[in-house]
Amino acid sequence: MTVPSHEADGGDPRPLHARIAADLREEIMNGDLAAGGNLPSTAQLKTRFDASNATIQKAVHLLKAEGLAVGRAGAAVTVRENRQRTVHPERSLSPAPAGAAHPWLAEMAEGHPAARSTLLSVAEVRVTGDVSTALRLPEGGPAVCRRQLISIDGEPAELVSSYYPVDIARGTALAEPRRIRGGTPTLLPELGHPPRRSVDRVSARIATQEQYAALRLPGDLPVLRTLRTVYGDGDRPIEVTVMVKAGHLYELSYEFTPDA
Repeated sequence: MTVPSHEADGGDPRPLHARIAADLREEIMNGDLAAGGNLPSTAQLKTRFDASNATIQKAVHLLKAEGLAVGRAGAAVTVRENRQRTVHPERSLSPAPAGAAHPWLAEMAEGHPAARSTLLSVAEVRVTGDVSTALRLPEGGPAVCRRQLISIDGEPAELVSSYYPVDIARGTALAEPRRIRGGTPTLLPELGHPPRRSVDRVSARIATQEQYAALRLPGDLPVLRTLRTVYGDGDRPIEVTVMVKAGHLYELSYEFTPDA
C-alpha cells in the first residue's frame, strides 16, 4: 500500500505533483494500476494525496508526457497498454537465421511491425574509460565504433554504440557504413571470431544531453545503461557495446540455470 505523499514527504525536496507522479508511476510499472485500465479519478487522487485539483492535473500531465498514461477529451485517463517492455538480452547474442532480421529487432517487433534500426555512424575512434578497459586497450587506443538508433513505431527506443578492435574490424563489413544483415552475432563467426561468452553490466544513469535528445526523453528520468563485453576464443574481448534505453519504459529479464 502506498503511503500518501503528504505523510511521506520528509526529506523529499520534490514538489508535491512530482511526488504524486512518482507514486502513480511505480503503481503503473509494477502492475497495481492495470494496463489499459483507468487512472483513479481526480477526486479520488485529491483525497488520497490531500492535494489541489491543479496539483493532481500537473502530476497526471507528467505521466502523459512520459507515455505512461493516455488522455482523451471527454474520457477518463487510462494506463497505456504496453506500460513497460521486457527485453531479454541473451536473445541478441544469437545469430539470425539466413535472411531473417536481427533477433533483438525481431523480439521488439512482436506486435509492432515498424521496429527498425537506423545506422547513425561508423568510424574509427579513440576509446576511453570503461570501454577501453573492457576492450583491454590503453586509454585513447583505437577501435571501430558503430552507432545506431533502434526505433519502434517511429519512437526512439534504444541508443547503441558498439566497439571493435581495429585488427578485427578493419577491411570488413564492421568498418563499412551499412547495416549488417543478421547483426554481428552472424558476422563475427564468419570473420573467425565466434562469441563464446558475454558479460553485461547494467546501471541506472541520468541521461546525457545526447541521450536525452536522441531518445526524446520527457523529463529528468533515469536511463538504463548496459555495458556488454563479448569474448571470443582465448577470452579475448571482440565486441563492447553500450546500450541506453529509457528507464521508465523498459526492464531487463535475465534467466539463469543453476549448475548441475
